[in-house]
Amino acid sequence: MDQLIITAAVTGAEVTREQQPALPLTPDEIAAATEACVEAGASIVHLHARRPDGTPTQDPVVYREIITAIRARCDVIVQVSTGGAVGMTPAERLAPVAVAPEMATLSMGSVNFGGDVFVNHPAEMKWFARKMKELGVKPELEIFDSGMLATAERWIRQGLLDSPVHVDFVLGVPGAMAGTPESLMFLRSQLPPRATWTVAGIGPAQLPLAVMAIVLGGHVRVGFEDNVFFRKGELATSNAQLVARIARVSREMERPVATPDEARAILGLARRLPVRVP
Repeated sequence: MDQLIITAAVTGAEVTREQQPALPLTPDEIAAATEACVEAGASIVHLHARRPDGTPTQDPVVYREIITAIRARCDVIVQVSTGGAVGMTPAERLAPVAVAPEMATLSMGSVNFGGDVFVNHPAEMKWFARKMKELGVKPELEIFDSGMLATAERWIRQGLLDSPVHVDFVLGVPGAMAGTPESLMFLRSQLPPRATWTVAGIGPAQLPLAVMAIVLGGHVRVGFEDNVFFRKGELATSNAQLVARIARVSREMERPVATPDEARAILGLARRLPVRVP
């Protein structure tokens, strides 16, 4: 097996300080949380930006400020979200790709999302894919349901996506595919050739699916975006606490945890610095 890549999704777009008092919101807080996650074993940070009042933003200037603060503290693969928040326009959602991160998420279809609908029109997602390819940003394909993998296969054949792809199975969102072992095993069986994969289990699905991924040769995403608890009824003290648990489990199972440079080699990435945004 490759070394385990741990992604830390430290903030998200929906979680509030009322739900998780340790949630990082400002660029300096996000950078400090990222540094602690890297020290605990993370090699990718998945970023959502917030305004000072805590509301989500896709402003590339704010993303560049966050990335610059992170780079001053540690080496890590930066992955920006193009999911943004439900209700944002496609242009808003795509804007952070302008800072030329190493990676960006690419949602592969629309899905019911709790009480909302996360709309991803095929033409708009093709635009996202072309823009990422133009800028040399590696997409992480966000898979909420099995039909989205079929879309990925078509886009690989059409040349919109370069093979091998990297996918993230997001399991346990109300309205999407369940956060169960059966869901993960089925999705894994449908992967495009040579694809690498990560699983992001939502809420109570986070830990069991993460352990499965370690055993099956996949990779793991944890963090406050997906789950604010360490165990049932007990809030996590930090994102790093969630990362450290997965790193500890993986090492106990004799699967080493990847450094950022080892993760770059696995994913075929080159280190990049953020681009200045006017």
